Amino acid sequence: MRSVALLVFPGVQALDVFGPTDVFSEANRFLLPDAQYRLELISTGHDALRCSSGLRIQADRHFGEADGDYDLLLAAGGPALVQTPLGDDVHAWLRDASRRARRFGSICNGALTLARAGLLDGRVVTTHWNDAAALAALCPTARVEFDRIFIQDGNLYTSAGVTAGIDLSLYLLAQDHGPEVALNVAKRLVVFVQRAGGQSQFSPYLTPYAEASSPIAQVQQYVLGHLADDLGVAVLASVAKMSPRNFSRVFARDTRVTPAEFVERARIDAARVMLENGTEPLKTVAWRCGLRDAHHLRDAFRRRLGVTPQQYRLHFGARPTPPDRDIQGMTGG
Repeated sequence: MRSVALLVFPGVQALDVFGPTDVFSEANRFLLPDAQYRLELISTGHDALRCSSGLRIQADRHFGEADGDYDLLLAAGGPALVQTPLGDDVHAWLRDASRRARRFGSICNGALTLARAGLLDGRVVTTHWNDAAALAALCPTARVEFDRIFIQDGNLYTSAGVTAGIDLSLYLLAQDHGPEVALNVAKRLVVFVQRAGGQSQFSPYLTPYAEASSPIAQVQQYVLGHLADDLGVAVLASVAKMSPRNFSRVFARDTRVTPAEFVERARIDAARVMLENGTEPLKTVAWRCGLRDAHHLRDAFRRRLGVTPQQYRLHFGARPTPPDRDIQGMTGG
């Protein structure tokens, strides 16, 4: 049997726990006994604990009593983790247990616990978009991809916020037992069989990077309305009525991304909308979004989202792909 353990603590996000465990427990319906998953909750305390929602759960054992070699070890997240580490003794146990596990990772901002345990140095990871800056500050050597649903980097698996733990678990299930089992579980849970790892957590169109009345906000609106035009720093600086040097500095200060970064994100997001809702050829999508041609569009999607435009359209387009073709083993590693 494959052993799956989740590290939980007072204030854990309930869905970080029950989403992944339900995926693996439902999978057992379709697996022979010797291929099934054995689930275990490992707690930082000895007593029943309350989730952030107020629900009480009882873990299987205290971390001090957990000395198994797990097939998969995941650190769950919770709202309090940003300000409240789990403690040096927990981090030391997690370091040792993760090194002995075949695979390890985190759900939501459980990545903060991995970082505090020294397990993310030099790795490519994701987390809930709202905690991405905190994770980057906590582990400067990690590359934090804040707009990914989940990422695999070798034997390390990290997911975005809350429900993304279900997507990651379906992905892991497909790795273990193939897409048909993952599809059956997705049907049982009435969820999309798997959102691609490259699907963005949120859209720049919906994110107020700057005060609405500021010159930077005016530039952002200009970008969104002129995606197919020249959007170099000189052009944008003239819109803001600033020198290019000062504009670049102020834009990065107020938005925490460079002008070029914002422009590319906006163009990719516009392309995503077109791929989701239309059937235009890739060259048309690229031209209308300012990404020049289909080759440049493919490069940008692979670099930013970890999938090709064709794969994205198959998953999220108006005419969805048949269920048995949904899982394609896309990773962010």
